[in-house]
Parts: sequence; structure tokens; C-alpha cells
Amino acid sequence: MAIILGIDPGSRVTGYGLINVVGNKFEYVACGCIRTETESLPERLKTIFEGVCEIIERYSPQQAAIEEVFMGRNAGSALKLGQARGSAMVACLSHDLPVDEYSARKVKQAVVGAGGADKLQVQHMVKALLSISDNIAEDAADALAVAICHANTQASLIRMAGAKSFSRKRWQH
Repeated sequence: MAIILGIDPGSRVTGYGLINVVGNKFEYVACGCIRTETESLPERLKTIFEGVCEIIERYSPQQAAIEEVFMGRNAGSALKLGQARGSAMVACLSHDLPVDEYSARKVKQAVVGAGGADKLQVQHMVKALLSISDNIAEDAADALAVAICHANTQASLIRMAGAKSFSRKRWQH
């Protein structure tokens, strides 16, 4: 049993989502958004840091995962996104919470099965996978998708490690 915190960083809205992994099943814990619309960039970064710290203190996750920066056409936006992402990562690391990073394409592939899926498809699959009937914000759904991607990746790594150790033992005889 492990609680995973997924983070979809943004300089104006940072989504967060928590799932509990029990065996090979996912249980929804919580999700939401840290909103920073009216503040200067340094104040927004502080709000993100404090918001992520509060979530960690409230839910005590054992692992965290965050979406990597997607470089679009606007370099200024990418830089602000990177700073927001850094603020969230430092909040995790200040609580000794390990952080893994995933590309948006990998997250979409893990949840929807297609790396080019749109936000509505991701939102629909997250709700289906976690048996959520209520509406959830896009950024929160994206954060839950990051947590699901991390859980799937960790499970795959564990299976691969087990298979390698098994095959080594088999060939030693």
C-alpha cells in the first residue's frame, strides 16, 4: 500500500492528485488545484511551494511524480512553467519525498493508451480507472494521470526486476 502524489505543474494553476496503490489496484484519495492567478511570479511560486507542502503534510504520500516541461512556442511560458515545477519539486524534496518525472506523452499513453490523447480523453479515463463519478478539474485529472503513470511504471520495473532475478537463478544450475 503506497500513496502517490501526482503533480501537473502550472504557473497559474497547479493540479494535484493522490492515489493509493493496493496490489495492482488504484484507489482515489483526493485531488484539486493550487490557484495563483493574482500574484507576481515570486508570490505564485511561494503559493505553489506552500500548497504542495500542505498536501504532503495532510496526506503523507510515500512517492511523488511530476509532469516534465513541454516546450511549446513561447519560451517565456516554458520558463515560468519550469519555475513552477521546480517550486513543487523542492516542496516534495524538503519533505524527503522522492520525485520521478514523466513526459506528457508517456502519461497520456499510460492512461489512455495513446500519447496524442486530448485532455478530455485523459479526464474520462482517469475518472473511469478511479471510479470517480463527480466532475474534476482538467489540471487535477492530469495530476491523477501522472500518479497512475508512476504507479504503472513502478509496477513494470518491479515485474522486470523479478523476471531478471528469476532468469539468472534458472541459468545458474
